[in-house]
Amino acid sequence: MSAAFLIGLTVVSILVLLYLIIVLRMQAFIALLLVSLLAAVAGGIPAGEIIDTIQQGMGGILGYIAVVIGIGTMIGEMLHVSGGAKQIADTIIKGFGERKAPWALSLIGLIVAIPVFFEVALILFIPLVYNITRKTGKSILRYGIPLAAGIAVAHSFIPPTPGPVAVAALIGADLGWVIFFGLIAGIPATIVGGIFFGKYIGDRIVVGVPENMVSAVPGIEMGGERRKPGFGIAVAIIIVPLVLILSNTASGVWLGEEHIASQWMSFIGHPFSALMISILMAFYFLGTKLGFTREEVQRVATKSMEPVGMIILLTGAGGVFGRVLVATGVGEVLVDVMSSSNLPVVLFAFLVATVIRVAQGSATVAMVTAAGLIAPIIEMGGYSPPLIGTIVIAIACGATVLSHVNDSGFWLVKEYMGLTEKQTLQSWTIMETIIGVTGVSIVLIISLFL
Repeated sequence: MSAAFLIGLTVVSILVLLYLIIVLRMQAFIALLLVSLLAAVAGGIPAGEIIDTIQQGMGGILGYIAVVIGIGTMIGEMLHVSGGAKQIADTIIKGFGERKAPWALSLIGLIVAIPVFFEVALILFIPLVYNITRKTGKSILRYGIPLAAGIAVAHSFIPPTPGPVAVAALIGADLGWVIFFGLIAGIPATIVGGIFFGKYIGDRIVVGVPENMVSAVPGIEMGGERRKPGFGIAVAIIIVPLVLILSNTASGVWLGEEHIASQWMSFIGHPFSALMISILMAFYFLGTKLGFTREEVQRVATKSMEPVGMIILLTGAGGVFGRVLVATGVGEVLVDVMSSSNLPVVLFAFLVATVIRVAQGSATVAMVTAAGLIAPIIEMGGYSPPLIGTIVIAIACGATVLSHVNDSGFWLVKEYMGLTEKQTLQSWTIMETIIGVTGVSIVLIISLFL
């Protein structure tokens, strides 16, 4: 088939996907599968091979992502229920003091939201923002924006949160490089978008604590009358898997993959092993040692899995979409289009994710769909593992910018911070855009040397 036809097929597929999700309100998982089937037929894949192509796309992704997201979510729920998340927050707030509360809140969001979903982290720690706002008499945005920025960056940039894990799985990225570049891009993005912009917008839009929301927010005291975990062990449970995964990547670079130490680190530092070590630590130090029975620990672990099923299926559907595009020959055409446009692959990935994000709202859907489109380029392009890591963060940045009224996060922030729609656009939307632009600027510069 001609290049023009394949490009047209890709464009039409995206438009149909957006129509199904935005206009017809079809569930994104079903929409992705349906568009993949239609694209496979239109793209000339033999009828007898279409189902095999779908199975390959789905199976190749789910075997990896289900384990990583599943265990990562259990870790987050154990931190939440045991009071470990609260212990981290209390210690950081005490250490920084009221004067540097925005820095403390950004750090809390950045650390705790690594294994905890955005919505849960925001609701969990918004009482801290309320308390500090009352004490200082300053605008809630002065403290709410730094917290939201830290949570947003961790949610989009740093595994094992579902978004970057999904993108990494879809385009074949090494999770160690994703964590490494996620931190390098995410920390400055949090400082610029959260702390500096938070101070700026807080001085211009003065809003107090929304008293009608105070009673709607559960207290962050968890675990009943049981003892609370120490700050060190709570942080260690989050940091240990990140360190092990990064060490695996570093050992392969410094020692070579054939070295005996690298081979052992490839086992210990694989995301499966690293997260398994972390969850076993969580079960013991945040569960058994604090007085939880085995049945209670089991209930917490089971409950944590409830919200992740659709994310896992959505990622699988994204894998199907990408596999279909490869099978139709779109991959080679997209490589040619990108080459002729003279755009760096990092910037190209960012722009694709941005368009999808603005159109349909959901960051996760934008990340998965963009990764499905970029996957054929990665497969054909022969890019190095570090460069593919920067591409993951670029997609995450594109899926972060310009959050507006079609994004559930927009309304969550609006309600819990007591803002009007205009104020939310002036604060939250701009903050998200600063985070995304700062992050992609950093990885774009880095990619020029890879």
